[in-house]
Parts: sequence; structure tokens; C-alpha cells
Amino acid sequence: MNAEQPIQDSSEVVWRKSSYSGGDGGECVEVAVETATVHVRDSKNAQGARLSFGSAPWAAFVDFAAGR
Repeated sequence: MNAEQPIQDSSEVVWRKSSYSGGDGGECVEVAVETATVHVRDSKNAQGARLSFGSAPWAAFVDFAAGR
């Protein structure tokens, strides 16, 4: 996992809000998938820092979170 400094989004990165994010503006997590990296950020602070994961560690996390 890497914590990155705030960056300007490029047109190539598409952020998606988690389907588990609260609809009332609460816990909002967004994910952007690139070729070998998955980025995660707080949608309430889109210009703030983000976390980056390799594809394999992200897949392992998703499997663990899903109870697989």
C-alpha cells in the first residue's frame, strides 16, 4: 500500500463510488482502477491523499472482505 500526495485527476482515471457508501453523505469511498493499480479515496475530500494498491493485494482484500 502506498499513501500518495494529493494529485490532479487525469481524464484517464475514472472514480466510482462504493455501493456500500452511505447515501446521506457519510462514509463515502471511491475507487479508480488502472492497469496494475487500484486507487482509493474519500469522496468528501477528492483532492486529498489517496491509497494505492497493486491488483493482486486489492483482489485479496476484496475476497477477504467478502468472506470468501
